[in-house]
Amino acid sequence: MKQTNFIPRWNLDSIFSSIDSPEYKNAIASYNSGMDNLEQLLKTARKFIKEASSNFDFPAWLAGYLEADNNVTALASTLNAYAYVIYSTDTTNTAYLNNISKIDEIGLRYEQIELSFRSVLLANSKYLDDFYARYPKFADYKFILSEEIEETKHQMSPAEENLASDLQRTGGDAWDRLHEQIISNLKDENGKTFNELRNDAYSPDAVLRKKSHLKEVALLRQNEIAFAACLNNLKGETCTLNKRRNWQAAIDRSLSSGRLSKETLNALISAIEESLPSWREYFKEKAKYLSEHGLTASETAGKNGAGLAFYDLFAPIGTKSAASDSILNKKWSFEEAKDYIIERYSSFSPEMGAFAKTAFEKNWIDAEVRPGKVGGAYDEDFALTHESRILSNFTGAFSDIITLAHELGHAYHFSCMKDKPAAFFSYPMTLAETASTFAETIVKQDMISKCDGADKLQILELDLQDTSQTLVDILSRFYFEKSVFEKRSEGELSANDFSELMKAAQEKSYGDGLNEERHEYMWAVKSHYYSTGLDFYNFPYAFGQLFGAGLYSLYKKEGEKFAQRYAELLSHTGNMSCEELCKECGFDITTSDFWKEGISLYQKEIDLFKELADK
Repeated sequence: MKQTNFIPRWNLDSIFSSIDSPEYKNAIASYNSGMDNLEQLLKTARKFIKEASSNFDFPAWLAGYLEADNNVTALASTLNAYAYVIYSTDTTNTAYLNNISKIDEIGLRYEQIELSFRSVLLANSKYLDDFYARYPKFADYKFILSEEIEETKHQMSPAEENLASDLQRTGGDAWDRLHEQIISNLKDENGKTFNELRNDAYSPDAVLRKKSHLKEVALLRQNEIAFAACLNNLKGETCTLNKRRNWQAAIDRSLSSGRLSKETLNALISAIEESLPSWREYFKEKAKYLSEHGLTASETAGKNGAGLAFYDLFAPIGTKSAASDSILNKKWSFEEAKDYIIERYSSFSPEMGAFAKTAFEKNWIDAEVRPGKVGGAYDEDFALTHESRILSNFTGAFSDIITLAHELGHAYHFSCMKDKPAAFFSYPMTLAETASTFAETIVKQDMISKCDGADKLQILELDLQDTSQTLVDILSRFYFEKSVFEKRSEGELSANDFSELMKAAQEKSYGDGLNEERHEYMWAVKSHYYSTGLDFYNFPYAFGQLFGAGLYSLYKKEGEKFAQRYAELLSHTGNMSCEELCKECGFDITTSDFWKEGISLYQKEIDLFKELADK
């Protein structure tokens, strides 16, 4: 393969050349004038409804409104995306920071317009059948408009919603910030921050992993009263507002935003629960391996069939026998990464491979590590040009290949929605990780097939480690949050109550896969619990992981013909429920059989891991 040290920065000129360019200024002007037009349309509708409803041709009005709104939505999403991407590679640039604030401020007006539209839509919902009959080109909007109407049923009066928003700043948001501030300022006796202690969970130093874990738990225990107050009041606020907004339970609101039915959620949870014995065997096998190789500081883990210590969940298993030029240990050039990803994407479908080639050749990727650039990786999509941009921090490590494949998977998802209205570019978290997980799986499975010995053992462990968190740990979080809402609706909870609920959740999910060294204070760690807008921010991860893996299993059965069905599925993720989407593609996610297909991929990996570890 060709070797080069070149690592690219992206080119944004096809979107906007700069925030000072005439094109950018014209886009902002069009955004504002577009909202002027929407407000005038809403004013006209309200006037007809009030003064001459019998003369109001709602279907004709709605057709015009949706056309106008599509343009504004495309501008809004593109301007927001551009504002963030330029800032993310130059975070100290004051002009970029001010630009983000400017776009956010303009967007507040659009939020009010959307609320007004919902009220007009609800008042005239009886005319929607006539609308679809007269304007068949809007047939795909049926799901979205029904969703908008359903949302109005879970809103308080405008005055109450405004009051709730105002009070949230000194209520739920304030408790969230307090939790964040305490966590970010915790340090041990040597000045090591809480997050640094948490990162030690990945250290090859077994003694350090255990010591840092014990310090982490001690710091959380010292602040348990404050953490319990934060979580108790946040969940109390949610219970109160859910009742006012006619939600029977917090899970119902989360299912609605995820476009998922209870039947599907139950099937998903049931399939994961059924797989728990396999995951517990994996944890015990890893514990045994760590114990036999002197890689754990636990006195009991891995001995006499005991499970893993919680602080060893992310412990590396080591590859001392791996060659320096193995795919795990070698330093990849960006050119090698590009060629490999294009090859793997093309092995699935020529169209997917061609897309990846386009992304690389047109400089859609900013991979260079440099000061002022955010860490991590993301994909950002631009509705106006229907292009994507991928940010990563490429160092040549094996994990960077997986990251690039993952983010390009998101971008491919967006490319499959070309020629759709901008209103369809927003899809729920349950479906958001589909293409990225699928793309990542294509690469991982290929690498597993090409490795042997210590390399194969390590890559299997890395994949199982990640997936066990997405399934087993996520299941424990789901159990915990479900029990918290049930108990909080009956009364206030103490720190001890939260710890007891967390212990029960971990026992129910991890079982004997863990030894007695667990983490009853995980309720104080996860920031998702402390956000008023992220209730049950757990099962969508499991959905995405198994949905992508399930699709991969179908691909392995059906071969090349699956590629077109896959692209078609991705194209409809913005205008269907999860169940309708899958039914269109010929499979049923309301039963556990589909989810078991995805899990079977990892159960085979567990069997192989055990076989290699025993050698």
